[in-house]
Amino acid sequence: MRILKNLSKDKIGILSLLVIVFTITVGIFAPIFAPHDFNEVNMSLRYASSSWGYLLGNDHLGRCVLSRLIYGIRPSVLWVLVALLISVLIGAALGFLAGYFRGKVDASIMRICDVMLSFPGYVMALAIIGILGVGLENILIAFILIKWAWFARLIRTSVMQYAELDYVKFSKASGISNIKIIYNHIVPVTFSDIAVISSSSIGSMILQISGFSFLGLGIQAPNAEWGMMLNEAREVMFTRPELMLAPGLAIIIVVSAFNFLSDALQVALDPKLVNSKNTHKDNLALSRIKLQEKEVAK
Repeated sequence: MRILKNLSKDKIGILSLLVIVFTITVGIFAPIFAPHDFNEVNMSLRYASSSWGYLLGNDHLGRCVLSRLIYGIRPSVLWVLVALLISVLIGAALGFLAGYFRGKVDASIMRICDVMLSFPGYVMALAIIGILGVGLENILIAFILIKWAWFARLIRTSVMQYAELDYVKFSKASGISNIKIIYNHIVPVTFSDIAVISSSSIGSMILQISGFSFLGLGIQAPNAEWGMMLNEAREVMFTRPELMLAPGLAIIIVVSAFNFLSDALQVALDPKLVNSKNTHKDNLALSRIKLQEKEVAK
């Protein structure tokens, strides 16, 4: 409730949340919202302009662009969220083990993370795709294999600062099991950090999967995906720019919404940031007033 109350004060954060909820809802119920079959080919409508029946027009095969845009939410957003969830669960489990138990457990897990993080993300993803082959499933597997180590390291750092608090040490001395201590005392206080980390990562993952599909390494035809729609519209980008504009704007809006929501969550989950933000605004206002007074004095 406190989080929602703090989040409600941020208009951009609320707007971003509404955009995300709307996008996810439309993606889940795509057959209801899509006006046509996204794979229905009609060459008589090839590159047709927008009309009441086809609001965003038709592509090079006469398929409904709006329907393909709606179905493209599933691989571009929904499946990315699934990959993110799996990555966070794996990273959180290993991060809690490393940050709480320390010692050899921490050293072993962190060495594995060091190996995984020693390669740039895109290079690692391309290597995995090269081994497993192109396709959405392989890209999602690549995301999970890359991201879990990053989440594990960040969550470990968060857990370490809370594991040394007095009430956690008292719980250990009282004979409470480690699992109960982690579940009752560590998980609740680190949840805010995990939420912020996760929401800040989803935007980059959406851009990456769209980029791979644009290069032909992601989801394959005839399935719909925003990056692939951009690739298909390259040949007519000057004569029919709206075919690239629709998926391009969709990517920009959704990624921006996740980034703005991440910032809003960070402020809502940490009241200190609210105060610092207000103090910063007050300092800016005070500096403007002093500047105006100097100008008047001159």
